[in-house]
Amino acid sequence: MVSTLGVAVVGFGWMGRVHTQAYVRLPHHFPQLPLRPELVAVADEVPGRAEEAAAQYGFATAVRDWREIAADPRVKAVSIAAPNFLHREIGVAMAEAGKHIWIEKPVGLTAEDARAVAGAVAKAGVQGTVGFNYRAAPAVATARELIASGEIGTVTHVRIRLFSDYAAHPEGALTWRYERERGGSGVLGDLASHGVDLARFLLGEIESLAADTAVFIPERARPTGATAGHTRATGGVPGPVENEDYVDCLLRFASGARGVLEASRVSVGEQNNYGFEVHGTKGALFWDFRRMGELGVSRGTAYQDQPVSTLYVGPGHGEYGAFQPGSANGMGYDDLKVIEAYHFLRSVAEGTAHGPTLEDAVRSAAALDAMSRSAERRTWVDLS
Repeated sequence: MVSTLGVAVVGFGWMGRVHTQAYVRLPHHFPQLPLRPELVAVADEVPGRAEEAAAQYGFATAVRDWREIAADPRVKAVSIAAPNFLHREIGVAMAEAGKHIWIEKPVGLTAEDARAVAGAVAKAGVQGTVGFNYRAAPAVATARELIASGEIGTVTHVRIRLFSDYAAHPEGALTWRYERERGGSGVLGDLASHGVDLARFLLGEIESLAADTAVFIPERARPTGATAGHTRATGGVPGPVENEDYVDCLLRFASGARGVLEASRVSVGEQNNYGFEVHGTKGALFWDFRRMGELGVSRGTAYQDQPVSTLYVGPGHGEYGAFQPGSANGMGYDDLKVIEAYHFLRSVAEGTAHGPTLEDAVRSAAALDAMSRSAERRTWVDLS
C-alpha cells in the first residue's frame, strides 16, 4: 500500500530546485517505494522566489519564513537547502518539530554545528539524510564493493581531487560564500567535505591528517542586490575574501592506507573535475565524475605492466537499474539527487538509515576542522 508524505523545501536556489525535481521524479524511478512525496510548502526569503517555485512545481504553500514550515503539521519531511550558516538553526528546529530532514552539506559551519543537528535528530527519533551525492554514483558504489571484496588487494594509497572554476573569475561577487561567519571554511566545506566523505566511504576512517590552505583571490566586489549561484559583480564596494580558495591534505587511514585530498574552487580550465584513484597491492580503480558511468579497473596477477580496462556500469551496479535498462547509458548529476531522495524516503518508511547520515556529516566536519587547525599550526592533527 502506498501512502503520501508531506514534504517541504527550505531555500529555493539551485539546490532547492534540484531537491524538488528529485521528489517529483522519485515515483517514476522507484515505484516500489511505499511513500509518495507530496509538495506541501516551499520557503525562501528572497521576495517572489517561493511563489515562483510554487507556481512551477505545485507546492501548496509558499512562504518567506522557514519557521512557518516548522510549525506546519502537514509537513513531515523537509529538505534544507538554505545557505550554510543557517543549517544548524534550521536543522535543529525541524528535528525538534518532529520533521525528518534531508540536509545539504556541510551541516553548518563546524563540527559543533553538525553535532548539534545530529543530536537533535537522534533525540527526536526522526531520520536524517545528508547531501553527499557523489557516493550515490553507481560506479562509486561498485568501486566500494571491489575494494571490500579484495579485488585490488590491500589498498595502499588513494588520491581524491575536486577541482572547479566556479570562483575563478575575479569579478565573482563577494556573496556569503566568501565570509567566514556565513560561509564557514570556503572550499573545505563546499568541496573537500565531499572528498572526505568519498575517502571514508571507500577506505574507512581517517586517523590523522596534515593540510595546507590558500586564498588566491583575496578581494571581491560586494553585490548590489539579491544573488543566486555564482553571480558576477562590478562596481560594488570591494571586500576581503575571508575563507579558503584551495586546500591540499595528506591523509592516514586507520587501515594503514595513505591518501592525498586536493580541492580548489578557483582552478581555471577545470569544470567539475572530481574523482579518485585508488591503488592496492594487486590493482587499481579510477573514477572521473565527468564520465560518471565509467570505472577504470586494473586487476589480475601481473602487477607490472598490468592493463586498465573500462567497466561501464549497468543494471546491478548501485541504483543504475532504476534509470537505464542497459550498460553505458548516461546518467547525470540530478539522477544522483533522485537516488538521495530514494534513500531519504526509504529511511523514513523503514525507520532505518539508508545513505549518508548525520554521523557521516559529523565525521566529515571533524576532518574539515582538523584541516583548518593543521593548516594554521603547520602540523599533523590526530582524528582518532
